[in-house]
Amino acid sequence: MTNTLHRYGPGNSFDDDFIVFAIPARGFNDADCVEKQRRFLEIARKYNPVNIGDASHGAIFHASKNLTPSVHWRRVDKRDDEAVVNGVSCPTTVSAVFDNADDVVGFIKELKQADLGLSINISASLEKAHDCARRAGLERHSVEYSLGFIGQTDRMADRQTLEIATMCGHGMLSFTFVRKLLDWVKQGRRTPEQASATLARFCSCGIFNPTRACRLLEDAKKHS
Repeated sequence: MTNTLHRYGPGNSFDDDFIVFAIPARGFNDADCVEKQRRFLEIARKYNPVNIGDASHGAIFHASKNLTPSVHWRRVDKRDDEAVVNGVSCPTTVSAVFDNADDVVGFIKELKQADLGLSINISASLEKAHDCARRAGLERHSVEYSLGFIGQTDRMADRQTLEIATMCGHGMLSFTFVRKLLDWVKQGRRTPEQASATLARFCSCGIFNPTRACRLLEDAKKHS
């Protein structure tokens, strides 16, 4: 089961959203998996990921307890992917996010050759995930679906908010915070890039897609 399945939006909203992640199985192949997980991330770096992460230690976008709200907006948006790779120190879930299919295909082709012995998953729209696997010379062996939202859906957030907030599968992006940044982008107080980088810092496992977030924020601004 993966929390990356719960991204919200119409099918074409995921044309630039691909997540590939590697997971060891506790008690089976986790004893010597740290170097393999680092190797996974090192290979991913060759193919232009827009985010990479280690679920235990964080992603290339980092929050900070030492910044005040005013300083926060002026901070340099430095993305240290090497620190993420070197930070893997225990069995965990490592992930890489891409914004186009060609990079995904190149990545999983090299993963196939590397034969790391870890479970590799692609999370994307079903057709695009299948196409990436086929182009890489792989045959999928299973498919996992999200059944969507069930219950009192009238109490959920609006569509624009859900599309952005659900890119953090652990729910670390509050709806009110996403709404605030949507409003600021619409008002011209923040650019989509600034807002996207800020939101990404709260998704510590690294599955947030800043490219898709920028597009969604820009669309919201155009139609406000």
